[in-house]
Amino acid sequence: MDGGRVLTVARTDLRQLAQARDFWGPMVALGGLFFLVIPTVLLLMITRIDDVQIVEQLSTTLEVLPQRAQDAILGSTPNARAAYALAVYLFAPVAVVVPLTISTAVGAATIVGERERGTGEFLAHSPASVREIYLGKLIASLAPGLGTVLIGFGLYSVLVNVLVGPSVGGWFFPTTQWWVLMLWVVPPFLGLTLAMVLRLSAKVKSTAAAQQASGLISLPMIMIAYTQSSGALYTGVAVSWVIGALAWLGAALALSRGMRSVTRARLLGVADEA
Repeated sequence: MDGGRVLTVARTDLRQLAQARDFWGPMVALGGLFFLVIPTVLLLMITRIDDVQIVEQLSTTLEVLPQRAQDAILGSTPNARAAYALAVYLFAPVAVVVPLTISTAVGAATIVGERERGTGEFLAHSPASVREIYLGKLIASLAPGLGTVLIGFGLYSVLVNVLVGPSVGGWFFPTTQWWVLMLWVVPPFLGLTLAMVLRLSAKVKSTAAAQQASGLISLPMIMIAYTQSSGALYTGVAVSWVIGALAWLGAALALSRGMRSVTRARLLGVADEA
């Protein structure tokens, strides 16, 4: 396998994606909304609340968290503790939902789109093997999601430390659980979802059909990832490592099977059968 050809396929797709402002414009807005705008508004409101009754309600709300999570909360005031809990526990699933949404949108059209643009024949007759084409498409689909994770995670970390840090004794974020979540749990969930989406994109006849069907795949995957990421933060680092390991195993199996779905005949549009 030639890594240069894999990267060529990936770079070509990413270059086309960079020129599609109608796609990445809304995606940037989506990431900005969930990683910056909503957290900023909520954290500012919580840290600046003066109403005694509301503060007491916030303290009561924290009791719904598992005892392990309650013990880890920092802050000497109800406002500070509520802001810490919100920043560390309640916004965590956003780190999974946003990149999954973006990568799925890219992956759904990456193979069937070649046929619709008339470039599938060129790709099918290129020197790149089917495996190299598949891996290039996978990288091109993963890159926007992983890029969103890194950039969004960095901006969110600065935001949380600036708004909440002074109330809890200084900069505290990211916590150990967040590092494990972002570097160990999120990537395999992206790979697992994209393995199914790329396989689907190779079999359907139109981009519209791929996007509709990928929604049926990505929605349950988002719900599973959302649940697992939340549970990982609540139950400790050891559980996060186990969840991540299972996700990596599932991603490896799904990607190995999904690679078989990409054939030169399908790129030419003459083999749409299952």
